[in-house]
Amino acid sequence: MSLADALLALGVALFFAGLVTGLAIPRLTMPRLGLTSHLEGTQNGMFLILAGLIWGRLELGETWLHIAFWSLLYGTWANWGATLMAAIWGTGKVTPISSGGRTGTLVHERIVSTMLIGVGLTDLLAVAIIFVGLVA
Repeated sequence: MSLADALLALGVALFFAGLVTGLAIPRLTMPRLGLTSHLEGTQNGMFLILAGLIWGRLELGETWLHIAFWSLLYGTWANWGATLMAAIWGTGKVTPISSGGRTGTLVHERIVSTMLIGVGLTDLLAVAIIFVGLVA
């Protein structure tokens, strides 16, 4: 399976995970963060599908393609996963608007915070690489 095909398949899987998350919203500790996770799953799933569709147009070496691929996967899936864990655990230090200022245990807060910091970094890296690959 090519990287483009993998992005398409994983994008559809993430979109599906986002849809399923939407069904769980009423049962979560923080439903508002559950809605956030639902939206992250569906939007990031579409982003992976889009990336898979343009993948063949990128003028990049194999190393850069692999860095972009794995950065995309971590950034999109961890975004959905971290917000879902926050909704389940009731953490909200990094997401005060969605959580209404509520916070969870120190360990849960650190896990979610670390994941979301990684999401920001890997998403920026992946999009920058893709941009360079499109304009090269």
